[in-house]
Amino acid sequence: MGRIYTFVNQKGGVGKTTTAISLGAYLALYGQRVLLIDLDPQANATSCLGIDRHNVRGGTYESLVDAGHIEQYILHNARYKLSLLPSSPSLAGAEIELVPEIARESRLNVAVRKVSEHYDYLLIDCPPSLGLLTLNGLVAGRNGVIIPVQCEYLALEGLGQLTRTLNRVRSALFPELAIRGVLMTMFDGRTNLSSDVVREVQRFFPNQVFKTIIPRSIRLAEAPSYGQPISVYAPASFGALAYAALTREILEGDGVDVAAIESHPAGAQARE
Repeated sequence: MGRIYTFVNQKGGVGKTTTAISLGAYLALYGQRVLLIDLDPQANATSCLGIDRHNVRGGTYESLVDAGHIEQYILHNARYKLSLLPSSPSLAGAEIELVPEIARESRLNVAVRKVSEHYDYLLIDCPPSLGLLTLNGLVAGRNGVIIPVQCEYLALEGLGQLTRTLNRVRSALFPELAIRGVLMTMFDGRTNLSSDVVREVQRFFPNQVFKTIIPRSIRLAEAPSYGQPISVYAPASFGALAYAALTREILEGDGVDVAAIESHPAGAQARE
């Protein structure tokens, strides 16, 4: 069964969707079978991959509400070698429609398990909130959560609330829930503040912060408007190189022989 990671932070604008897409695209370049699950009613991950969210005929909403056959809604992009369970604005209604349902926190987990054996990695992009949708994402993320944190002071304020939510999920629903890693994003090396925030987060999450730090990058900000991941839009940019390094760090941490992949002709593109 594939590894399932959930990307979560109740604060918006921290690079959560950018990280999910970029990591997914680079994992695909490394030969991994990847499914990106857009669990956000804003459908930013869907739009960032060039899909009109208003024309989505089925996706995360149907998978949650109907607990149906998730595989019929999965889209595959042959160019990026990346699969997507798209979202649409209708997903916002799921927060209300799922309230009376039994085991409503596990609806995504049930749906995802039907297809997880077909993928090496399943990446769940949660909305910037700690509501029922995010709760579904946390319960489904059996291999841990990845927490992007912007290198700014205000980003620190929500970490305590997020930690309390994770602890509640552990105690009530999913005792095995773990933090796969905290990712520092939008780092500006010209300021002392960014470095101060990194040190503070490392103190708050000892031994859980990724070594890779994502810099502030214009190219990362531009890529979504072209419907492309950074690996395609600007592969030589600092942001792209950072996400490539993050991908290697995660693969190595998961026990994947990255050197063997990079030495193979099919892995040359990922290495570059």
